[in-house]
Amino acid sequence: MRFFSYDSKFGQLFIKLSYGCCLNILWLVCSLPIITIGASTTALYYTSFKIAKDEGSFITTMFFRSFRQNFKQATVIWLIMLATGVVIVADAVLLGQLRATSTGTAAVIWTLLLAAIFACMIVYVIVLAYIFPLLSIASNTTANMFKNAFLIGTHYLFVTILVVLIHYVMFFLVVNVFTPLIIFGEGLCAVISAHLLLRVFRPMLYDPNENKEDRFAESGEGTES
Repeated sequence: MRFFSYDSKFGQLFIKLSYGCCLNILWLVCSLPIITIGASTTALYYTSFKIAKDEGSFITTMFFRSFRQNFKQATVIWLIMLATGVVIVADAVLLGQLRATSTGTAAVIWTLLLAAIFACMIVYVIVLAYIFPLLSIASNTTANMFKNAFLIGTHYLFVTILVVLIHYVMFFLVVNVFTPLIIFGEGLCAVISAHLLLRVFRPMLYDPNENKEDRFAESGEGTES
């Protein structure tokens, strides 16, 4: 039946769900040491972009290729994000407690500081939503990765909201509705998000892991006439 054929919409949906499941398992396994979450997430989005462009087949090979070649920078970025997140959460908890036990002018001050922390949280979430997908498709310094992630995230705010919402919905469903959905988890979120981010990143979509000489050869540059 055509409904179940490879080229049918149902067939393509089933394939994407399968990719999401496989990628989620790869992501979970490679994230277990905690310190490798950055490299694992970068590899996840690298492979998801390939799938979104219908270039994905050997997803395990692509995943570990990106994991290996982006490991150093992704790990540095992840450690910075982890430390920053811990500081923001700790400050929010401390200020919340101070606000709850204060009155008058002190309460106003703690409230203003809490508002500043909330603003920092928003910036943090925007950067977190973009920095690893950006790292997976572009080469740049770590400082520029942070800057570009924030600028792109604020410029394409609607896409940013959708990407964050996708992850929130998956988290809510797993925790409150149907726990076995965790088998799709971050893998499916990344595959869906990659389709949304594809237009945002399209001007930058080249393979950072591709050999530079190969790219020159394909474009006709760097060859003798």
